[in-house]
Amino acid sequence: TKRTTPRTSFSSDEGAMIRSILAASRYLVLAAVLGSLAASLALFAYGVAETVMVIVETVAKADVSSKGGKALALAFIEIVDLFLLGTVLLMIALGFYELFIDSDLRLPEWLQIRTFDDLKNKLVGVVIVVLGVMFLGFVVAWDGTRDLLGIGVAIALVIAALTYFLSIVKGGKPDKAAPSGKDLKARDGDAA
Repeated sequence: TKRTTPRTSFSSDEGAMIRSILAASRYLVLAAVLGSLAASLALFAYGVAETVMVIVETVAKADVSSKGGKALALAFIEIVDLFLLGTVLLMIALGFYELFIDSDLRLPEWLQIRTFDDLKNKLVGVVIVVLGVMFLGFVVAWDGTRDLLGIGVAIALVIAALTYFLSIVKGGKPDKAAPSGKDLKARDGDAA
């Protein structure tokens, strides 16, 4: 029997086609970008509608008391939580878009994401704030029967772990961001 050797390399046309397919596959991330953006928009719209409803109900009831104030504060804390979650989803959408589709998106410096670590760090920071707001909601809604100490310790441990994670990630790497596609093109153009 004749033995054939397996083919180990691609022709230049096949290699170019595979490279083209792999390069185009980054656009699959658009599904995550659009989904996160839609979810963010839904949370922002729901938060605005909830804000209007709480204000209308408060004015209609005209209940000015410490109990009414506590209920109003709790309602607004929950609304802020909605807006924070919407912000997290917006940051995910923007981050994925910047990382995979277009690194030249015009955003404020504090919202620019150049690496996957930038995205993780920004998200962890927002998650810490969300946990803090969530605990504040528990404190404001406290009726004396729930164990706030256990909830507080659990949230504090998660916040401490996330803060430790951020310090390790930021401490272990230089503050300089990775070069963007534009930087690399400029550098390659200078070398030519």
